Amino acid sequence: MSAAAVALAALALTACQDGTGVKDGGAAAASDSTAATPSATGGTDSAQGTPAQGTPAPGTPAPGPAAPTGGAKATGGAKTGGGQGGAKGSTDPSAAGNRVLCNGSNTEVTVRTVPSPLNHMLITVKNTGSKVCDLPYHPQLRFDEMQWAPTAQEGTRPQAVVSLAPGESGYAAAVLSAADGSGEGGTTAHRLTIAFQGRTPHSSGGASATPSLPAAGVYYDSSLTVTYWQQDIGDALGA
Repeated sequence: MSAAAVALAALALTACQDGTGVKDGGAAAASDSTAATPSATGGTDSAQGTPAQGTPAPGTPAPGPAAPTGGAKATGGAKTGGGQGGAKGSTDPSAAGNRVLCNGSNTEVTVRTVPSPLNHMLITVKNTGSKVCDLPYHPQLRFDEMQWAPTAQEGTRPQAVVSLAPGESGYAAAVLSAADGSGEGGTTAHRLTIAFQGRTPHSSGGASATPSLPAAGVYYDSSLTVTYWQQDIGDALGA
């Protein structure tokens, strides 16, 4: 064996005896790998002391709970557009837009003389339509070919326009002649036309009515007057 070979053998034996050599080289490699790997407990990323990613610096308040994703949906909010709560035309039959004028086309009109008060004739108008109808002012009477209009009794003007729901009736009365005989031009009529007024005085309210008179006719004179439309019979005949 050469002197060089002897020297190498001696060196290897010495390394095994003091725990260094190849094992020390392996340990050094492991140590280097550990230093480059982030600590699982939030250590430093390197020997330079830089805080690991995701770890708050000392003295920094802990972050609050994460905000929910997707955004909470609002409930109970006001709906707009064509939902059930949307504005629609009113279905209330008494609403102004659903009312019509009472006239000869949507009512049944009857007349009859009454024993009391004396010389009074009761006019009854029944709503035969499907909507509420209004009776403004007073009826305009015309017996036969009469050329003048009976005067309305202002003391009978109601506080509000008389309105009739379907099937309901309104009333007015005519005082046909003076009880003391002071009226002039008395005559017996056999035909009657009743005109209805519109929403302004003396305007047309639509079709007239021609109710039947008693077979013997109706006597009237120059004192003929008429009441305003009333909701109750008593108010009409109490004039």
